[in-house]
Amino acid sequence: MAVKRHAPGPRPGGAVCNAFSVEAADALRAGTAPPLSAAVLSAPFFDRPADAVARDLIGQTLVRRIGGSETRSMIVETEAYLGPHDRACHAARGRTPRTEVMFGPPGTLYVYFIYGMHWMLNLVTGPEGYPAAVLVRGLREVSGPGRLTAALAIGKDLNGRLAAPASGLWVEAAPRVSARRIQRTARIGVDYAGPQWAARKLRFVLGPDA
Repeated sequence: MAVKRHAPGPRPGGAVCNAFSVEAADALRAGTAPPLSAAVLSAPFFDRPADAVARDLIGQTLVRRIGGSETRSMIVETEAYLGPHDRACHAARGRTPRTEVMFGPPGTLYVYFIYGMHWMLNLVTGPEGYPAAVLVRGLREVSGPGRLTAALAIGKDLNGRLAAPASGLWVEAAPRVSARRIQRTARIGVDYAGPQWAARKLRFVLGPDA
């Protein structure tokens, strides 16, 4: 799926959002355009266990709107954080000002800062009041969660908002990816959770065509 983008729009602070400009230009020259009736994934999609949502997000379309510009790209890598019993999940440390967002409605954006330099994009899953989430780790054009948020100008201002057109960041439905194309591995960088949870295969990656 090619990235599709409208005319450039401003980033927060007035800079132009040039993420994926080469691919976008190719798509526009090919005459492609964003789908007119693509379904926005809403609460019923996210109101499920985090591992089910993480798997089903593979192949779906992440959309970012800034000003008059919309950028679309396929989600190709996710990680599931199952809830307070999951030692790698932030909620394992209890309900804190930072994790309060995770107790919100399904489909809420949980955006947090790590290492003093990167924003991480997560989507809250399961019923309201149960703190679980999916980390979006990669898009077809961008590998790595920090690079992803930098490319799409995702930051603190989106934390706690719903993944919906009104917030400027949402997910649109795309055809379901065959299970044969999805690889499952252990999550990255969670050794602190202990051997049991560090080994759980809760990372989902889109593999090559079967």
